[in-house]
Amino acid sequence: MGNRDTRVRGIAARAGGWSARHRWAAVGIWVLFVVLAMGLGSAAGTVELKDSDQLSGETGRAAAIAEEAGIDEPAGETVLVQARDAGGKATSTEFRAAVDAVMKAVEGTGKVTNVTSPYDTETISKDGRSALVQFDMRGEAETAGDRVEPVLKAVEGVQKDHGSVLIEEIGGASMNKTFDDAFGDDFKQAEYSAVPVALGILLVAFGALVAALVPVLLAITAIVATMGLMMLVSHIQPMDDTSSSVMLLVGLAVGVDYCLFYLRREREERAAGRDPETALRIAAATSGRAIIVSGVTVCVAMAGMLFTGISTFKAMGLASLMVVAVAMVGSVTVLPAVLSLLGTRVEKGRIPFLHPDKRRKANGGSGNGSSGNGSSGDNGSRFWTSVLRVVLAKPAISLVVAAGALLAIAAPALGMKTQNLTLDQEFGDSLPIVATYERVNEAFPGGSDPAEVVVKADDINSAEVKSAIADFREQAVSSGASRGPVEVTVHDSQNVAFVYVPLVGGSNLDKAEKSLEIIRDEVRPATFGKVDGVEAPVTGQVAGSKDFNDQLVSAVAPVFAFVVVFAFLLMLLSFRSLTIAITSIVLNLLSVGAAYGILVAVFQHGWGASLVGAEGVGAIITWLPLFLFVILFGLSMDYHVFVVSRIREARMRGLTTRDAIQHGVVTTAGVITSAAVIMVAVFAIFGTLSMQSMKQMGVGLAAAVLIDATIIRGVLLPAVMALLGERNWYFPKWLNRLPDLSHDESPEAAASPPPPAVEGERVRV
Repeated sequence: MGNRDTRVRGIAARAGGWSARHRWAAVGIWVLFVVLAMGLGSAAGTVELKDSDQLSGETGRAAAIAEEAGIDEPAGETVLVQARDAGGKATSTEFRAAVDAVMKAVEGTGKVTNVTSPYDTETISKDGRSALVQFDMRGEAETAGDRVEPVLKAVEGVQKDHGSVLIEEIGGASMNKTFDDAFGDDFKQAEYSAVPVALGILLVAFGALVAALVPVLLAITAIVATMGLMMLVSHIQPMDDTSSSVMLLVGLAVGVDYCLFYLRREREERAAGRDPETALRIAAATSGRAIIVSGVTVCVAMAGMLFTGISTFKAMGLASLMVVAVAMVGSVTVLPAVLSLLGTRVEKGRIPFLHPDKRRKANGGSGNGSSGNGSSGDNGSRFWTSVLRVVLAKPAISLVVAAGALLAIAAPALGMKTQNLTLDQEFGDSLPIVATYERVNEAFPGGSDPAEVVVKADDINSAEVKSAIADFREQAVSSGASRGPVEVTVHDSQNVAFVYVPLVGGSNLDKAEKSLEIIRDEVRPATFGKVDGVEAPVTGQVAGSKDFNDQLVSAVAPVFAFVVVFAFLLMLLSFRSLTIAITSIVLNLLSVGAAYGILVAVFQHGWGASLVGAEGVGAIITWLPLFLFVILFGLSMDYHVFVVSRIREARMRGLTTRDAIQHGVVTTAGVITSAAVIMVAVFAIFGTLSMQSMKQMGVGLAAAVLIDATIIRGVLLPAVMALLGERNWYFPKWLNRLPDLSHDESPEAAASPPPPAVEGERVRV
């Protein structure tokens, strides 16, 4: 039955063999690594990204000037006082009384400073119905949200006593508190529920508690180890909360997937009659090799984020790269040791009617065969056998229909518009503070998010600089870019001034960006540009969105080229086929394009948005397209490498290309379905969050994985390979000089016939 003791080649096979022979040593080394990584990381601490690290262009320079000067801008808060009646005016006695009451109430909390009256700062709307009381929170801006509650309660108390006017507070601190209260638990619940969801799906897939726990525990230990490594690496590349969340998502997805691939193959070989040692050796040489090829490809894709030059992306890229590498190493080292230690006990905790043996018997199977997915004759295998029968009978038609459908789905992506989402776009009307934001912007266009000019000079109080600031304030309004008031805060000792310019356009970023262009390209050169030694970078939400978008656009080409070229080379070296390498890239690009099309259709145009609890917001958040490209291009290689490896393995055993395609796709259908369901479920959890950006990320990832695991791998891949026939294995002679990374199959797997075919599969040897 192929149970001979023959040495095998390849890193994965050797690592698996050593691990199985030195079981306790392998487990001990892994546990020591996880403990040391977390311990050293905790001791070193985490270096967080600063504003000057996160921002790019002028916005980054503005933040750097403030940091170099040691200026910590306080969290600014605003109280809108607005007459409820159309005829109400800010000059009325009752309105003035309300304003005075607000000022007295917020000062009485002891939590604020620099309280200003709208009558002094002229922050009264043109129609005279609205006024702004402005002040700063005491203490650090980052933690102001923790101290703002007494101020909010004080403002609410004034509202109760002055019913004729509307009194609402908004600002950085109050928004942070509102979001933390509304969505902090939302995020935690999503992250915590990801593990139980994955475990539940694995229970269904394996039908045994121990078998389901092994992938989850490996993924969790890989994530814990990576957390420690992230803390260490943060001293070179600072990290943020976003990188941690992305690391958790990617780590859980690939950690479970890799273990699932390995465990399923080991079970299949045992079901085919191999002894445990031989089954484990074959799994190490086949699935182990696929894991290494896939893992390296995913790492290369994640490394593409480093080419953006944006610290947030570099942090996400490093975090993702590390967790994939750790999960990959764990899968080919400690996993064989664990399986060797468990032996048949991996089947402990069988769940009635869920275990593959029970499903086979329920479906009339003998229970002795193997389909390669652990559940011969189950509905999944029957379904894909039926699909493949049609695809392989009419490959050209199948290719045209499937490719045409995906191209149609991808078509909306041609009109993709990206921008940082404004408050109302991000949260809709789910929070009262959003309505406040809109009212402030309506009464004071741009007032809730003004542009901020950071002026640095040798002498900020020199006559020339003062004159330039005065001219800038005047021209900002006369140019039509702002309706004022333009406010100035001067820091004499640091020779820095902050000029706040409300931009015409307000929350409409398209119009606000036009106002920003006037400020940057016309007003600034005509005023500050005439004074030697003066820097005046413009920052703020609108400026940040534009600068971030511009840098991402410039990064698309190098990131795209890096990921595609290196993925192509890895596939070429791993499968020794120019055709496989090219088709792999094309199919992955088609999958990513379809995901883009769904995103644009749902979130930009609003088509079917209500089905996912979303709404059309007119744009895709700036960072998502590039993020999705890198993540999806990497993750989709999981399935592709696994399927093509199985097809290649069958071809090496002597099957024709057509039979190898059917055998490879059907025998991997169960494991890929299980892996895809886990990924889709985990990503879909984030699609349930209230923030539109998180919905976009969750829906985009879930849709892409679903498309990739079904249409791409189940229809397009077999159709293309069937049409190409023997040309699938074309490898020009002049490429023979390249390194050969393909020889990693075990002699047992290569020499012996494949496991018995599933129902409906014709196998010729």
